[in-house]
Amino acid sequence: MLKAWMILSCVWLGIFHINTAISGEDMTTHKYTNALIHEASPYLQQHAHNPVNWYPWGEEAFTKAKRENKPIFLSIGYATCHWCHVMEHESFEDEAVAAVMNETFVSIKVDREERPDIDQVYMQVAQMMTGSGGWPLNILMTPDKKPFYAATYIPKESRGGRIGMMILVPKVHDLWVHNRDKLEKSATEISAALKKQGQTDAIQGELKGKAWIKEAVTSMNQSFDEQYAGFGGAPKFPSPHKLLFLLREATRTGDTVSLNRVEATLDAMRAGGIFDQIGFGFHRYATDAAWLLPHFEKMLYDQAMLMLAYTEAYQATGHERHAKVVREIADYVLRDMTDSTGGFYSAEDADSEGVEGKFYVWSTVELERVLGKVDAGIAKEAFQMRDAGNFHDEATGQRTGENIPHLKAWTNNTLSAQLEGIRQRLLDARSTRIRPFLDDKILTDWNGLMIAALAKA
Repeated sequence: MLKAWMILSCVWLGIFHINTAISGEDMTTHKYTNALIHEASPYLQQHAHNPVNWYPWGEEAFTKAKRENKPIFLSIGYATCHWCHVMEHESFEDEAVAAVMNETFVSIKVDREERPDIDQVYMQVAQMMTGSGGWPLNILMTPDKKPFYAATYIPKESRGGRIGMMILVPKVHDLWVHNRDKLEKSATEISAALKKQGQTDAIQGELKGKAWIKEAVTSMNQSFDEQYAGFGGAPKFPSPHKLLFLLREATRTGDTVSLNRVEATLDAMRAGGIFDQIGFGFHRYATDAAWLLPHFEKMLYDQAMLMLAYTEAYQATGHERHAKVVREIADYVLRDMTDSTGGFYSAEDADSEGVEGKFYVWSTVELERVLGKVDAGIAKEAFQMRDAGNFHDEATGQRTGENIPHLKAWTNNTLSAQLEGIRQRLLDARSTRIRPFLDDKILTDWNGLMIAALAKA
């Protein structure tokens, strides 16, 4: 499907590349500057002027914690993470929160894309302690790296059953000063449990064979959503690894039930708001079960893995609609996520102008201004848009009056020549908007995935 030069132009990649032009900015123009100012990571640079006295991961921070007898506040995220931005704005940019953090902790920021090894360790901690994980990932631990508390997003003030920073931090300060034995005992028990779990995982990892594969297929099929396709409920992730596993097993064994479920999921995702109907490419996940309301960030590895899934679906079935999605993903990546030197960028943010999804949503008034009344009517019907809007804000659940384009269904003939012309005009109009932040890191492993996907396509 794709010319070989598109693939070969990327083969030179063997380094972790970051645009470091921002590292030389004038520190005197900011009220606060912390130790992250010298870091190359775009995510760490985003926090370099917080009033929180952040340190990068390293001996300097841990030595300081031991010398000052303070616990560690470890916060892990990445440059295009929406809830990382929310927590930064609410808490890490807030002078009152920063004051209690600086008094209580030595605070460390980690970019999970720069240090996936650290992220993996502490994500395991969070999953063991809370049963879930995500980003931002916040860990409280002793100066010798023994964790005693884990959470994802923490609001400034307590709400919705979540303890807020203005309650949590003073409480930890009090415990650390007056009841440290309790915290250290908890941290020691957690570290021991992690070590034991690692040993158990190593034993379980030795289980192999047909019985294990059959059990995995059965488990995935039991979690299949018969109404909307996909696996499990909201929030709903594309999970291309599951799709590829089921697809390959279905092809090997002739399992038509699994094959049909994979195709149903691929079609539902392509029709849904999780797919950018105007500019192509997949958003990170859907916050609802029906694939309509996306979490808007776009990750390179998702594009690569989903391109592989649609490619293998086309190879297994010969259904042209799957091949069309492969070409659309490639169009997006080569247009918006490709460096002039041939490498692929890491991600596009969910937010623009401080608002999640602003770049991607449409009002019907704007549709008529761009397209005229007749073509706007066609677009409204095709992309399921209405005057009252179909988009609900992820945080508040309130209708915004804006629309996320999505389709009733995905078929070979979904986009007629007329509708394709309308889509292109909307894309041209959208290109004049302020774009979300582009994380222009070029990561070797993610680029390897993208190269493999393009090669297979």
